Amino acid sequence: MVTFWVLAPIMVIAALGLLFVRKAVHAALLLAVVMISLAVLYAVLEAPFLFAVQIIVYTGAILMLFLFVLMLVGVDASDSVVETIRGQRVMAWAVGVAFAVIMVLGLTQLTFGAAVGLDEANADGNVQGLANLLFSRYIFAFEVTSALLITAAVGAMVLAHRERLRPKSTQADLAAQRVRDFTATGKPLGPLPSPGVYARHNAVDTPALLPDGTPSSSSVSRVLAARGSMRTADPDQVEAMAEHLGDPSSTPETAGRSGATAQSEEDVPAPPEPSDVERNESSGEDED
Repeated sequence: MVTFWVLAPIMVIAALGLLFVRKAVHAALLLAVVMISLAVLYAVLEAPFLFAVQIIVYTGAILMLFLFVLMLVGVDASDSVVETIRGQRVMAWAVGVAFAVIMVLGLTQLTFGAAVGLDEANADGNVQGLANLLFSRYIFAFEVTSALLITAAVGAMVLAHRERLRPKSTQADLAAQRVRDFTATGKPLGPLPSPGVYARHNAVDTPALLPDGTPSSSSVSRVLAARGSMRTADPDQVEAMAEHLGDPSSTPETAGRSGATAQSEEDVPAPPEPSDVERNESSGEDED
């Protein structure tokens, strides 16, 4: 009972946090707190199989997969919050109030007795006792749940599948589309600057610097910008980088025609013309 009274307030606070936090990642972490606390309660109630399943399957697999998807895809703060169903908030409040009333009525009729544990159910082993219940008394509910999960998985694949309604774009089609976009909207033909270019860090949250030293907002994901995680370029750092690189005009020429090895007839200097003395000597040798 001591473990229950310690974990119950934590679970209630974390569950309420799921309703009021503004970021989906924080909601997923609070849900992990609830699931781990529930697993500890299973262990206290002498149900080691449910304890392991709760940790490995629900918390370690399903919830972490959900959290990783949120972190990879990202949830932008600019997502639309316009109601697509008329009266959606009113119906949500009505259902929430009705649920609260039912919970209060149910909790007022509870009576707490002494905890007896699962000694009788675990007489032949916890896993064996759970298997006997699942495949005998609750076999119908077990099979219905299995069919429901399989149907949900197939439905998710059907909804995620997309038929190709147009031929696959070739490299030439993509290049032509980039040119059209540049003509219509001024979208750059080449790739956008990568994060960290001419910056003090090479992290994805560090914007690239333009030639005038201002940060390029297009070099950082708009998700990071909406979350407020994008770093700002310090003017002192820009000046330090300029001093480190030096003045380009004072550097020796190491590129171009003057610094490259001659490889064509235009780059090869013309031989000097022979003088009159050399011409007379060559003509004398021809007469001999």
